[in-house]
Amino acid sequence: MARSARIIPLGLLALLAACTNPYDPGQRAAGGALIGAGTGAAIGGLAGGPRGVGVGALAGGLGGAALGAITTPQPPPYQGGYAQGYGQSYAPPPPTYAPSPVGGQVYYPPPAPAYQPPPPTYQAPPGSYWQPQPYYAPPDPYAYRY
Repeated sequence: MARSARIIPLGLLALLAACTNPYDPGQRAAGGALIGAGTGAAIGGLAGGPRGVGVGALAGGLGGAALGAITTPQPPPYQGGYAQGYGQSYAPPPPTYAPSPVGGQVYYPPPAPAYQPPPPTYQAPPGSYWQPQPYYAPPDPYAYRY
């Protein structure tokens, strides 16, 4: 129970530290201060005991805030909207067709071929000696009982 009571606040701190605007120096300083204070308190507690926790949190918070504010990147230039920002563009307009001449005939595609039934079973070519064989049923296995 005591271990989970220590891990849950650290997990919440890590989750909330990601909720910042990366291009705002004030938010980056606040996020850096939170991360630095937590890390400094952990290292100070391991190195100096209870007194080291406070000193480590203060030093880590100040250092994290300074580094967060200094390392703020410039926002990217405006890309001109969604379509241009992601390399996508709208589809070109459909081509326009020339109007049919006056009295001209409109083109229609030829009709599909009519339904053809499947070919019948094998038939001997004309003039061959092939003869259809009669069908013989297999013997009944129950007919030879004793």
